[in-house]
Amino acid sequence: MQPATIDSINAIPLLVTLGIRITAFGPDFAEMEATVDERHLNYFGSAHGGLLATLVDTACFFPEPLLPAGRQVTTSQLTVNYLRPVSSGDRLVARSKILHLGRRTVHLDVSVRNQDGALVVHGTATLLDVTPAP
Repeated sequence: MQPATIDSINAIPLLVTLGIRITAFGPDFAEMEATVDERHLNYFGSAHGGLLATLVDTACFFPEPLLPAGRQVTTSQLTVNYLRPVSSGDRLVARSKILHLGRRTVHLDVSVRNQDGALVVHGTATLLDVTPAP
C-alpha cells in the first residue's frame, strides 16, 4: 500500500462527492474541513448527521503514523455526540488526535468546530490495524 498524501486523500471519491478536504496532518493529528451546502441537508434543513459522522470517522485515518505512513486500519468503534445544530453555510473543521497508538489498536479523540470555533460534534474512535503481515 502506498502512503497517503494530501493530494491522494483529497482525491478519494466519497470525500470529493461530499466536499470534504484534508487540510493538515502531523505526528498525532489530522484536520479535515467541509462547508455545509444543500447536498448535506436533512429533511429539517440542518446538516445530516451522516455528514458529521463521516467527518469524525474520516479524520481518524490520517495522522502521520497511519495511512500517511502506509499503515492499513479500519474502524472498530465509533462514537459521535451531536452537540449543536449545523446549518447550510457553516464551515466545519474536524480535528482528530491520537490518544493511544498501539501495535494493533489506535484510540482517537475528534472535535468538529464551526466557523465561530463552537464545538458542534465530539467523537471518539478505535481503529484496528489490518496491515498484512510481511
